[in-house]
Amino acid sequence: MKLSQILEVLDRISPFELQEKWDNSGLQVGDLDQKIEKVYVCIDVDEELVETLPNNSLLVTHHPLIFSPLKSLEASSYPAKLLMKLIKKEIALVALHTNFDKTHLNAYVATKILGAKGIVCEDFICYFDKCMDFDQAIAWVQEKLSLQCLRYVKTKEQIKRIALTTGSGGGLIDSVEADLFLTGDLKYHDAMKAKAIGLSIIDIGHFESERFFAPIMQEELKKNQIEAIIAQIKNPLSYKGNQ
Repeated sequence: MKLSQILEVLDRISPFELQEKWDNSGLQVGDLDQKIEKVYVCIDVDEELVETLPNNSLLVTHHPLIFSPLKSLEASSYPAKLLMKLIKKEIALVALHTNFDKTHLNAYVATKILGAKGIVCEDFICYFDKCMDFDQAIAWVQEKLSLQCLRYVKTKEQIKRIALTTGSGGGLIDSVEADLFLTGDLKYHDAMKAKAIGLSIIDIGHFESERFFAPIMQEELKKNQIEAIIAQIKNPLSYKGNQ
């Protein structure tokens, strides 16, 4: 298939118009008339992955490689180094980021991974009810998401209403109406704010909560008669011991 045809399918799966204004989902690298021989899906892209991909392939990622306007393509800088390698190998790159969070990722993690019932999705936040005490919530989240260590803010013992935002959701704290917020990349000042307003938080990790992008996308493409291969990438962060 041509890249343009696959791009149309991706837009039907998760419309690019749903992305946030600050986002840069869509075509990052590639020629719309290019004939794609193989399609790969992955949460992100790094140099090791680019080296393993064959020429004339398409990589569909969750995170855009290009976020801010580029002032140069100096070969040793990021993301220029990766972009130049992609172009040299004629590897196209398409990202589905905040639009995919809204249409697929948050709901999938809530229902398929955490086993939530009766979810309600409001833009970036997915709500559901689950009654438990906070220590039970810690054990439940750690098991379901296979987390090596946990950071959290505990403000109350009993949990009834839970909110979920995969990836980095600290900026949404003021909008959350729940007892417990599950999200990643918890910052110090986010934790201070959450404690002050009585919102418990469990940091579920950015990579850890979004790594399901690839299998979801693979299945969606299969429904549209496009075979995709899941490409592997490692979490750039390493953990040691408990926090």
